[in-house]
Amino acid sequence: MAEAVRAGAGGITGLRRFLTEYGEAVEWDVARYWPGRSLLELYRGEMSWRELRVFLRYLPQDSATARAVRGASPEQEAWTLDRHLLAALIDAQRENTFAMVKLHGDPKKTSRLRPPDPIPRPGVEQRTKSNVIRFGGKHGSGARQLAGLFGRPAANQ
Repeated sequence: MAEAVRAGAGGITGLRRFLTEYGEAVEWDVARYWPGRSLLELYRGEMSWRELRVFLRYLPQDSATARAVRGASPEQEAWTLDRHLLAALIDAQRENTFAMVKLHGDPKKTSRLRPPDPIPRPGVEQRTKSNVIRFGGKHGSGARQLAGLFGRPAANQ
């Protein structure tokens, strides 16, 4: 956040440019983090440019201004580090439960169980189809799957 303030020209010119681009977010943050103050005070002369610069430099990472500078989507911004860690913990617990049921359950009843899908997260690709190629049984010989994998027609087609 502070780097974005420093990236442009320094001083008042840089802050003016910053306010031109991110003014609404700054206005929101002033109202949220600085109760009783308004960004209009800057233009009335009741707030100095230095006060605004110090305020912007020390805004927290979850502030509207910091989110606007990062340019991330609202879905990505909702997934903070603690949410990612909590989802990973839940996924691990679900996988552990699946393994325990599979290992200690009746094989006739647990043979059709499939591992749980992980909780969807932004930036993490979902598992698609299984890469397992099945041979024999009701799934066929797997020749078509192998042929598709290697980009050739199956020999028996």
